[in-house]
Amino acid sequence: MEFAPTDEELHLRDAVRRFARREIAPVADRMDREDYFPRDVFRHLGDEGYLGITIPPQWGGLGLSYRAQAIVLEEIARVSPALALSVGAHSNLFADNVARNGSDRQREEFLPPAGRGETIGALALTEPGAGSDAVSLRTRAVRNGEAYVLDGAKQFITNGPVADTLVLYAKTAPDLGSRGISAFLVRRGLPGFSVAKSLDKMGMRGSPTGELAFQGARVPLADRLGEENDGVRIMMSGLNIERAVLAAIPVGILAECLDRSVAYAREREQFGQKIGRFELIQEKLANLYTDLEASRLLLYRALEAVASDDRSRRASAAALTFASEASTRGALEAIQIHGGYGYMRDLPLERLARDAKLLEIGAGTSEIRRLIIAEELLGPGFGS
Repeated sequence: MEFAPTDEELHLRDAVRRFARREIAPVADRMDREDYFPRDVFRHLGDEGYLGITIPPQWGGLGLSYRAQAIVLEEIARVSPALALSVGAHSNLFADNVARNGSDRQREEFLPPAGRGETIGALALTEPGAGSDAVSLRTRAVRNGEAYVLDGAKQFITNGPVADTLVLYAKTAPDLGSRGISAFLVRRGLPGFSVAKSLDKMGMRGSPTGELAFQGARVPLADRLGEENDGVRIMMSGLNIERAVLAAIPVGILAECLDRSVAYAREREQFGQKIGRFELIQEKLANLYTDLEASRLLLYRALEAVASDDRSRRASAAALTFASEASTRGALEAIQIHGGYGYMRDLPLERLARDAKLLEIGAGTSEIRRLIIAEELLGPGFGS
């Protein structure tokens, strides 16, 4: 496994970092305070190719690796984890899903505008009664001629209130349990589809999250993603890739907290000396650095695993679990290093701390991810 970034990856990192500081940083505070989604900045990300990193070139993307996609998310997350979350939901949960599982017609229709940022994508999986237990869906899709009729509700959907297109999971054969799920491409404006509510969150503000309702919404047969009742395979491989790629967001939070804390420890004076000379501050900086390096290594290991086997679960579960918990811990330690200044909203540290917490909950909670790791270690059928 190669840990050192390639020249191409270094160039990409520098370019995204410049873009983030120039275009995202000026609106990051407004995003948080007003729960404002910067559609124009999102479109500019598409202009630069950052929304179509893994989309094959024939459908308007750059055709790069999941590691390249993670680099983009990490650099955006240093400035705005909320925008990184929306970009990840669009570029990975939606666009990469369509690129892997869609027909050529679906790829040709949905991917070019998604890569350009002309449309916004989302994944509609979670329901009021099906969160971590993802296969316990109640949304139904009943075949009716050349269409499926959708009825149900989705909850906590990132980009839901602004999405133009969704990858949605529904039960097509309830009697088959998890083997009776299918995936669909659902368009905004479809009769019977509505945004029931936009949700007000503790953190990740500016990344729209909503509740979606479906009442007799007719989805054309041609918009089914993959084969009927093959949804659980698409779902599980997507979740593994999602966890691996989204682990880049807490890595970005940790990197920003470390850089700001080191700079502050070099400048701030108390008791006649720089606070960086105090051993307890040095300990906090050392812990931040160690957590960042460990998180990044787990991230790269997970990205390598899903690139070679999208059903490899424990590497991606471990990467997101460790990095998310480390980022929450690291953001709070960065606030402590900055003292009273860190607690003020003039600095982004309190925002980073609030944003970090979501990553312990989304894409399967930390508790669920630990169960996934343990199940793979113990082997199938253990204890049954």
